[in-house]
Amino acid sequence: MNASEFESYRPLLFSIAYRMLGSASEAEDAVQDAWIRYAEARPEALRSTKAWLTTVVTRLCLDRLKAARTTREQYVGEWLPEPVLTSDARPDAMLQQHESVTLAFLLLLETLTPEERAVFLLKEVFEYSHDEISEMLAMSAANARQLLHRARTRITEGKPRFGDGCDPAAKRELAERFVAAFTAADPQALTGLLAEDIGFWSDGGGKVHAAGRPVFGRDAVARMLAGFGRAAVKQGLVERLSFEVVDVNADPALVVRQDGGLFGVYSLSIRGNLIDAIRVVLNPDKLAFIDRQLLARG
Repeated sequence: MNASEFESYRPLLFSIAYRMLGSASEAEDAVQDAWIRYAEARPEALRSTKAWLTTVVTRLCLDRLKAARTTREQYVGEWLPEPVLTSDARPDAMLQQHESVTLAFLLLLETLTPEERAVFLLKEVFEYSHDEISEMLAMSAANARQLLHRARTRITEGKPRFGDGCDPAAKRELAERFVAAFTAADPQALTGLLAEDIGFWSDGGGKVHAAGRPVFGRDAVARMLAGFGRAAVKQGLVERLSFEVVDVNADPALVVRQDGGLFGVYSLSIRGNLIDAIRVVLNPDKLAFIDRQLLARG
């Protein structure tokens, strides 16, 4: 296999690694490590290069997840996955093809053990057989089935709310109305766009100021968002800020730039023509990948 052939598998490998890790930058590293391992090993007579590479990437991700356990426990504030662009000039079909790329679903995957996550994704998202999965993860097919059963149960208990059938154009229009209400610091207009049980999460990673705890409820979230707008006006930041609506993790999102630099991504989960969750990534380390994606659009 040469480099060009490896590149043909990169979207698949990245998609597996990103869903496993919830980090685009770490997913890139895992895929690159897989290429290095292949180049060094030069395995011959493979039944399936695709299966071999999937095995290597999955096992690398399992190692990373186990090593990151302590780091996650010590993370400052709310932890959210790294956002990725899923539209515009260079869409990744492997990322777009499943609702499993939404931030809500990636967070749901966090409730699984690393092995449960691997089995669930390989079977439910990437459609590998139990026999293939058992070989990839060096376990019996029976064990793989048991892990899948446990993972399905936890996912069901998490009550994911996907597939509401809302038209993408309608979602974008609602997101644009959110931008107008947000930038006007209009709590009444914001209230009309939010679900009664909306939740708000903010990830600053201890590197920038962010809400320390989730905020729930339409009135509380609307007041908080309006307060952000008023503070921006008071501090003279309005002229330094720019706003753009793009598709992030298969949901509409508000990209906020300050003096041209990426400040934050507000991901909007929309159901029933109302915003039922807002997840804000402010940690600059988690914005580097999507910033490169945005700039690459030209």
